[in-house]
Amino acid sequence: MTIPARRQPTRSASFAATAEEHLDDVYAYLVYLTRDRSLAEDLAAETFEKALKLWRRFDPGRASARTWLCQIARTTALDWFRAEARRRRREEGAATSDRFNQAFAEGLSPDLEAALASLSAGEREVIALRVLLELDGEEAARVLGLSPTAVSTRLSRALKKLEERVGAHVTV
Repeated sequence: MTIPARRQPTRSASFAATAEEHLDDVYAYLVYLTRDRSLAEDLAAETFEKALKLWRRFDPGRASARTWLCQIARTTALDWFRAEARRRRREEGAATSDRFNQAFAEGLSPDLEAALASLSAGEREVIALRVLLELDGEEAARVLGLSPTAVSTRLSRALKKLEERVGAHVTV
C-alpha cells in the first residue's frame, strides 16, 4: 500500500474545485488580453492543463489560486503571442490576422473600444486585472511581476490616457 497514491485524488478534487471556481475569471482575462473569444477558450484550456500539471507546486501562502491561475494564463497568452509573431515573420506578406480587430466585449461603445485599442498591451493588461477582474494591487503586481507601486502608477496613467482618448472621441 502506498499513501501518496491516496493523496493524489484529493489534490485532483481540490484542483477541480479551484478550476471551476476561477474558470470565468481566467477566461475573461484571456478574452481581454487576446480580444478573441475563440482564442481565449483555447488558451484557457491550455492554462488549466498547465495548472493541473503544476498543482502540486501551488503554494496558497504565496498567492491566491486566482492570482496563480492568472499568472499561468498570462504566461500562456504571452507564449502564444510570441509564437504568433514568429509565425508572421516567417510568412512575410501573409494577410494580417483579424484576431486583434475583434471587439473585446459586446456592448462597449465604439468610442471606448477605440480608446482601449489605442492603449498599449501593458496598459490594457493592468486595466483588465485591476478593473475587470478586480484584483487588488498586490495580486495584480504578482501576476505582472511588478511592484504594487508600479502597478498603481501604470493603472493611473492608463486610466488617464483612456479618459483623454474617450473624451477626444466624444462629440457634444
